[in-house]
Amino acid sequence: MDSAPSTDRTDVGYLPAAARTLMKLVVTGPFGVGKTTLIRTLSEIPTLHTEEAMTQSSTLLDDTAGLPEKTTTTVAIDFGRLTVLDDLVLYMFGTPGQDRFLPLWEDIARGALGALVLVDTRRLADSFAVMDMVEEQGLPYAVAVNRFPDAPAHSDEVLRAHLDLDAGTPLVQCDARERRGSIGALIALAEHVLTRLPQPEDPHPQEPS
Repeated sequence: MDSAPSTDRTDVGYLPAAARTLMKLVVTGPFGVGKTTLIRTLSEIPTLHTEEAMTQSSTLLDDTAGLPEKTTTTVAIDFGRLTVLDDLVLYMFGTPGQDRFLPLWEDIARGALGALVLVDTRRLADSFAVMDMVEEQGLPYAVAVNRFPDAPAHSDEVLRAHLDLDAGTPLVQCDARERRGSIGALIALAEHVLTRLPQPEDPHPQEPS
């Protein structure tokens, strides 16, 4: 999905005083799957994005089959921020989707607690390499199916089978242009990450009665 014009907020502001948990998350997926669009949809601050117009040279490298609307591509990083319930702040780092940016992908993923992998049902096989990279980095992840208007619809059961997902891996469907569903996808990832984080020990354990 080509990125819609950014609805940049003018109230950049500071973090809320109640913010206690800051979480770095990677938004990733193959070329043209809607990563920039999702971050622009969700970010409460003006997004940082590094999109460039695709040239004839890049079309020789990037497979645009099935993406007639794709005219720009991320060449470095997308960045946005979303505060959830005041005490949880999610930092979203979008990655380029092309294989040639793999070293940059690894740099962006360093220090992240989890990844949201966007997929397109028209090109499910393109997502396998991305999920392999996420797993190699040891990142917990959720999968978000970005519903394109002309894309075939499948049930969650069919998608899990095609993508060979573990039972515990969250799978959601959304439209990256719509805020509500996109928030649901990111929250599903955040909840999945939080369940995997080590829990602090109780400094005042109860004595056995």
